[in-house]
Amino acid sequence: PNIPVDGLQSYGFDKDDGGWSNKDVRDPYSSFGSRDRGKSSLFSDRGRGSDQFGSRNDRGGFGRMERGGNSRWVEDKRDEDDWSKQQPANERTEQELFSACNTGINFEKYDDIPVEATGANSPCHIETFQEVNMGEIIMGNIELSRYDRPTPVQKHAIPIIISKRDLMACAQTGSGKTAAFLLPILSQIYAEGPGEALKSDSNRYGRRKQYPLALVLAPTRELAVQIYDESRKFAYRSRVRPCVVYGGADIGQQIRELERGCHLLVATPGRLVDMIERGKVGLDFCKYLVLDEADRMLDMGFEPQIRRIVEQDAMPPKGVRQTLMFSATFPKEIQILARDFLDEYIFLAVGRVGSTSENITQKVVWVEELDKRSFLLDLLNATGKDSLTLVFVETKKGADALEDFLYREGYACTSIHGDRSQRDREEALHHFRSGRCPILVATAVAARGLDISNVKHVINFDLPSDIEEYVHRIGRTGRVGNLGLATSFFNEKNSNITKDLLDLLVEAKQEVPSWLENLAYEHQHKGTGRGRSKSRFAGGFGAKDYRQTNNSFNARGNRNTGGTRGFGGGGYGNYYNADGYGGAYNSQVDWWGN
Repeated sequence: PNIPVDGLQSYGFDKDDGGWSNKDVRDPYSSFGSRDRGKSSLFSDRGRGSDQFGSRNDRGGFGRMERGGNSRWVEDKRDEDDWSKQQPANERTEQELFSACNTGINFEKYDDIPVEATGANSPCHIETFQEVNMGEIIMGNIELSRYDRPTPVQKHAIPIIISKRDLMACAQTGSGKTAAFLLPILSQIYAEGPGEALKSDSNRYGRRKQYPLALVLAPTRELAVQIYDESRKFAYRSRVRPCVVYGGADIGQQIRELERGCHLLVATPGRLVDMIERGKVGLDFCKYLVLDEADRMLDMGFEPQIRRIVEQDAMPPKGVRQTLMFSATFPKEIQILARDFLDEYIFLAVGRVGSTSENITQKVVWVEELDKRSFLLDLLNATGKDSLTLVFVETKKGADALEDFLYREGYACTSIHGDRSQRDREEALHHFRSGRCPILVATAVAARGLDISNVKHVINFDLPSDIEEYVHRIGRTGRVGNLGLATSFFNEKNSNITKDLLDLLVEAKQEVPSWLENLAYEHQHKGTGRGRSKSRFAGGFGAKDYRQTNNSFNARGNRNTGGTRGFGGGGYGNYYNADGYGGAYNSQVDWWGN
């Protein structure tokens, strides 16, 4: 049933995480046989872009100057030393930043989520935002954001960061991680002012080199833009000017934006290294370093760039700067990185870390490769043409091919992957969010961190080879209090993920197909399983503080996968054997090239 907005308490989660109140959704598994596709007269937008670069002013920091919390370095000398005072309100900017309403259901479950903090002298958690003094600017923006009380990760992370402790936080996707680090960082900047960073150059406006006080590193362009959008909310009516830089966009335009002033910088590692080498950014006065989705950055091969930024430039060393690492998973290799970057940190594990939300109903169905397209059409028809549906494939070619197929079938769809230009990707995400194209076909580039509200259904057209990637993909639905559905197509190509997937379904109290249990049993007794599932996903927490269990830290984790075997089909239910509709489909692994 629809939940009235006025009857809900809003949590302080990331932008758009809550979405709308959930409506009754037909069970997509009750009408697989229907062939009325519900075709739409809308069209695919792939390849279409706006006429001018930067015309979409709400993305990437380009466009009108009032987009930031403050349009330029402050020239008024009267209150230059007091950054804690609110600046005049701007009704138009306020409407733009805070018009979204954060709602959802099942919020009461969040009060029961287990939290585990390890490390010396960990500060006590808070229950309300009012328990910690973050100043009038932050408290005013929290009120404008309609955050009534903090989420579990915010309850613990905010007092830890305010206490100037380093932090490694392992929290469920969609749990409010972004606000958890932005709120205390910005509140400290407001209280302490710019310090030496402002005095380092008398010509503050238009100077060539910028010295941000806070740096947030993110793995993808999309996630960087989302963090930037959140920072604009919490920098409203302040002197702080956030900026964002990322690859795939006009670097000249980004440099011009930087030269207007930058106090908080959100960046992808590669583009930031470029800016540093061009002499446009200096990290000499960086007080706060945040690594968001740190495991993804390592998976994508960014470790050399990250170490270059943190260890080889003028950034203050650990113990002087404050360093925070956030992610939905923290395997051992990331905790080894934390040893090098963090100083006497607190390890925070919130909820079923490394696992999935119980708000997500997970379905795994056996679908032969040749039958995937036909089965997908049945699912799309059953869930309704207006429901936001995210379809994951393995390759860039596969994304384009599936989008073309759905377009020919009459569905309004779009796609994003690594070969599309930044403008096209932003355009595609805009059309998906707005419902103009309610079906988004994506590679792994969209799997992590994207705040897309009200995604009702995630479909793994191609399952990933790694269970952690599966967790992040399905985490695009069921975000912070909303219910979601995730359907995965499984066949003999996915044998290496069998045991991990079974353990995950059992832990999340999901329906487990009997054929999956049998297949996992056979793999276990033949020695072809991956052998790490039980320790990785058992219990309430999927991550642990390796400082308490292992003092060696000598080697990175091993991600070897087992062999594959064929598995016969037959039956209906959790199997699907259509009559050959849809033709062959190539699904070769092309992981981080996506």
